[in-house]
Amino acid sequence: MSTSSEPLAADDATIKAAIADAHLPSLIAAVVHLTGDTSLVTGDIKPIYDFFGDGQGGLSDAQKLRAQAAAFDVIKAYFAKGKPKTVPLPMDVIRRMMNFVAGAEIPERYVPFLLEELALEGSDVKSGHWAEDIPASLKESFRVLIIGAGMSGTLAAIRLKQAGIPFIIVDKNSEVGGTWFENTYPGCRVDNPNHLYSYSFEPNYDWPQHYSTQDKLHAYFRSVAEKYGIRREVRFNTEVVQSTYDERRAMWSVRLRKDGREETVEANAIISAVGQLNRPKYPDVKGRETFKGASFHSGAWDHSVDLKGKRVAVIGTGASAFQFVPAIAGDVGSMVVFQRTPPWLGPTPDYHEAVGEGQKWLLKQVPFYAQWYRFWLFWMLTDGIYPMVQSDPAWNGPNSVSAANDMLREMLTVCLKAQTGEDEAFFRKCLPTYPPGGKRSVRDNGVWIAALRRPNVELVTDPIVEITPKGIKTKDGKEYDVDVIIYGTGFNASSFLAPMKFKGRDGVDLHAQWDGDPRAYLGITIPNFPNLFVMYGPNTNIVVNGSIIFFSECEIRYIMGCIELMLRKGYAAMEPKRDVHDAFNETIDSGNAGMAWGSPQVNSWYKNAKGRVTQNWPFPLVDYWDRTRTPNPSDFEFETKKAVAAE
Repeated sequence: MSTSSEPLAADDATIKAAIADAHLPSLIAAVVHLTGDTSLVTGDIKPIYDFFGDGQGGLSDAQKLRAQAAAFDVIKAYFAKGKPKTVPLPMDVIRRMMNFVAGAEIPERYVPFLLEELALEGSDVKSGHWAEDIPASLKESFRVLIIGAGMSGTLAAIRLKQAGIPFIIVDKNSEVGGTWFENTYPGCRVDNPNHLYSYSFEPNYDWPQHYSTQDKLHAYFRSVAEKYGIRREVRFNTEVVQSTYDERRAMWSVRLRKDGREETVEANAIISAVGQLNRPKYPDVKGRETFKGASFHSGAWDHSVDLKGKRVAVIGTGASAFQFVPAIAGDVGSMVVFQRTPPWLGPTPDYHEAVGEGQKWLLKQVPFYAQWYRFWLFWMLTDGIYPMVQSDPAWNGPNSVSAANDMLREMLTVCLKAQTGEDEAFFRKCLPTYPPGGKRSVRDNGVWIAALRRPNVELVTDPIVEITPKGIKTKDGKEYDVDVIIYGTGFNASSFLAPMKFKGRDGVDLHAQWDGDPRAYLGITIPNFPNLFVMYGPNTNIVVNGSIIFFSECEIRYIMGCIELMLRKGYAAMEPKRDVHDAFNETIDSGNAGMAWGSPQVNSWYKNAKGRVTQNWPFPLVDYWDRTRTPNPSDFEFETKKAVAAE
């Protein structure tokens, strides 16, 4: 990871090469900072919002050349003058530049939200310089247990450490990183642009690819945990067995297990940061345990199994299979891919492309370029294709939920047809029959269809009826003898916080209260469970609009706000009011019903066994940001320390 501005060459060739790699609207904005000259953002160079475009805002070749020439002159002069200090720009100019880079008129209610993400001051505004006037002794008396040392758990530990709040952090794994430590299957990579999929306060200007691989992601999160002194605090290979709330003392008693031995620790609060996608799900298929060959889940890849020349079966065509099938198809002897439902393929030409050295140079050396480039990525996904996955109750078109959704379907269908060629039967196998956005789509640069079209790969869509000692039998009576079965069948996403047990107020069991239908207020707090805070909880997943790290940063700010509220007011514990919790979830259910993934005809892992969408946030990101900036005391019931002591 590199965020430094180490001195690099700034000769003409270096500058020109860098500009050739640039995202021009972001570079133009940076040039305005260097010069104070707003003519470039007020003239005839006007980028447009183009989600499926070339990434340059639809600028003509002539406009690109003019912008590049202007940028070259300014950057050369900037280095020739010894990199002089820039002068802050007026807010009206910043506002104009936001519209320019976004290629659209940004609604006024988005402006504070986007200004925070833009972070032109370069400070970690979300840390809030936390409660500096609260006595250290009071902070030190409040202890937190963090469960999980992945992306969210590491973030929580950083914020608590910055605040001076003591914590214990445990993880069932032997290393930090969560999903980026656990998932090591071939081809594993992030499907969110890396310059956005990183902590807002820890940018990495050295990402090797636009969508980097698992090893690079794990290295990033480990390096951040090392930098902030978090990794050495983690109790590895430690699982939480049961957490019990002591009402008399307003404390959580938590049983931990490591190497078969148990111990009990106490905490004023618990932050669960275990995620949604960490318990592999296997298909309920007859005979699965009878297979005599090697078998494993993609989420627990068995690297001891040599696939070279083997007959391999892959069950599932979700996000993980979409990555590992192309990665191994050239090595196996033969492969049969069993598909229940095809995914929609989102065109992403740079999915496997390297970040140019010129782009890295700009990110490190040209002031404000990195901020505006991240801002552009953020805005592209803030709304992105969100309006295209909203349902129109009056719409009755096939396999779509609105006119805009149908237009998206047609665009994606054309892209798919271009890859499948004249093979109509193969095209029909690969074409989804549900609305775009109904299930998780995947990033596509052509490698998936190319893998399926290999002579040693067969795509089977007939349902599996049985797994035999030798292989797989389908409904049409065919049997496929294989040496290895790889399950790309996803995770038990709706089993939030499982297999841990939580006993709250009056001994209420959390999983019994949920009864298979997990709910939380803002996805974070739960009635009857004081001071239990959940990150990446129910209905905080995102489908088409943004990075999950954004949600985690919002959640931990809210949680830290709750802790600050308790310390300032002398409260021992807090929990959401039942009516507030219920009203929020009614709004969530109504919102999800109006999205493609909430359509009654669509089944996916977004829904639980009862048919309710338990995963997704159905509204724009600005709404979650606004609601989690600070806790509203009227939303909660509180216990006072005085009352607890008297008891």
